[in-house]
Amino acid sequence: MPRRRFASLLDLDRPAVGTWTQIAAPDLIDMLGDAGFDFTIVDCEHGAFGIEAAENLFRACDAAGIVPLCRAPALDAAWIGRALDSGAAAVVVPGIETADQAARAVAATRFAPHGTRGACPCVRAGGHFIGDWTAHVGAEQEKGAIALVETASGLEAIDAIAATPGLLALMAGPFDLAVSMGLAGDWQDARIEAAMDRMAAAARANALPLIAPVFDAEPDLAARRRAAWTARGARLFTVGTDKILFAVNARRYRAAMA
Repeated sequence: MPRRRFASLLDLDRPAVGTWTQIAAPDLIDMLGDAGFDFTIVDCEHGAFGIEAAENLFRACDAAGIVPLCRAPALDAAWIGRALDSGAAAVVVPGIETADQAARAVAATRFAPHGTRGACPCVRAGGHFIGDWTAHVGAEQEKGAIALVETASGLEAIDAIAATPGLLALMAGPFDLAVSMGLAGDWQDARIEAAMDRMAAAARANALPLIAPVFDAEPDLAARRRAAWTARGARLFTVGTDKILFAVNARRYRAAMA
């Protein structure tokens, strides 16, 4: 099956729905594809696995027909390059707090002379032996960095971050932001809602796609949360995580057997 690109999510005639993959199990990727998810973000920051497991999860995404995104552990140019070489369609870079950091994230996704990404003709993204380097570079330019803004400092710099040339998308991180702001992770606090409004406005002002998180475990609450994000201009959504989806349903089934 042809590998899907991030741009395909923007071409849908409906919102794109994804989740986070924190369990290194290709079977779960199969289930996401069967359920109709459009993408998942393989979480190499909080997931207990490295690039080897992530590469197999990207393979599962390709087989399931969903877009494989990847969250890097940090703003690490070498690591970002490895994720792209392994087949990620884009890399979510956590903890972006300045326009300079956003620019460095973008540079890490681009080959010289336009960036700092290491070049190798023997990588999975190019079929393991690239015969036409120019064509490969052109294809890889469809990939890029997604800035995850999730701290009070990042919020203060959101307008400059969103204006960074070459940035693929902006992602809001309300839970980490609530921790950063001393709100004990209360991502439903009114101050976090105001912060999300500000992030969404920055994305709109720069015609930047916005990926919005929906943490609510109950479908009705999740639908209302998505509607609120839609009103802000978001068209890409992450619903829970694989752990949330499994844990909530496991508890629901166990309660039914009480």
